[in-house]
Amino acid sequence: MRDPAHTRSVFLLLAAALCWSLGGVLLKSVNWPPLAVGGGRGLIAAIFLMLVLGRSLKFQWGLLPIATAVAYAGCTVLFAAATKLTTAANAILLQYTAPVYVALLGAWLLKEKPRRADWVTMAFVFTGMAIFLFDGLRFNSLPGILLAIASGVSFAFMIVLLRMQRDGSPLSSIVLGNLLGFFIGLPSMLGAPFPDGGSLAALVILGVVQLGFAYILYARAIRHVTALEGVLIPVIEPILNPLWVMLVIGEVPSSLALVGGGIVLGAVTWRAVDSILRPPREVLNP
Repeated sequence: MRDPAHTRSVFLLLAAALCWSLGGVLLKSVNWPPLAVGGGRGLIAAIFLMLVLGRSLKFQWGLLPIATAVAYAGCTVLFAAATKLTTAANAILLQYTAPVYVALLGAWLLKEKPRRADWVTMAFVFTGMAIFLFDGLRFNSLPGILLAIASGVSFAFMIVLLRMQRDGSPLSSIVLGNLLGFFIGLPSMLGAPFPDGGSLAALVILGVVQLGFAYILYARAIRHVTALEGVLIPVIEPILNPLWVMLVIGEVPSSLALVGGGIVLGAVTWRAVDSILRPPREVLNP
């Protein structure tokens, strides 16, 4: 039995991943430290969301919304710090161990048990990403690697907690998380020279499109998909990221990267089609 809302949400997840994937080429265009960029785009995203949502944005207070905001800020800030201390490949690969944590947390907190298709997809995705990122993988900084793992854990908690708020106001937690990210990055922003015009333009697009608009799509989708779908289907984001870098800056991926990317795209496509044809019982009967 197909669920139109679930089918639409799968495509919203893919659209959100497309927005997220712009981060690589845009971040390369901002002449600012990573934490400053995180704080700046967080502030812009928060302002954008509040302006667009207006009175429909209902702030909720309590353990769940605040924990979600902390997990969101932790995901973005820890990833920025990890990228600074270790290779980008290490940071991306370790952040996208999140599906394993989501599988465990979702079964515990949401009673959403992983299906065989979920485990198969995770195996192919992780293998494909390891191949895709192989040239950049280095055991070069234990602190950076630990921060990248922590970023993946925060990513997983964010997704599960957003799913727990599906009947509430998940976007209010996203706004709070962006504001928290701004305050965390504020010291770095104040200690850095003011960015030039090109950097400012890239920063605005990061805040408005790569975070703000992307999370409007994601918050709508997470109401009608399982937590695991919410992390597995958007996993095309780190594969699309270098594609934009190649088109705009001219950095061409290696043949090995193309093979790994093909594996990931194939696995995600198969999982998305399977999700549409056979939506989970937890989604049909929440």
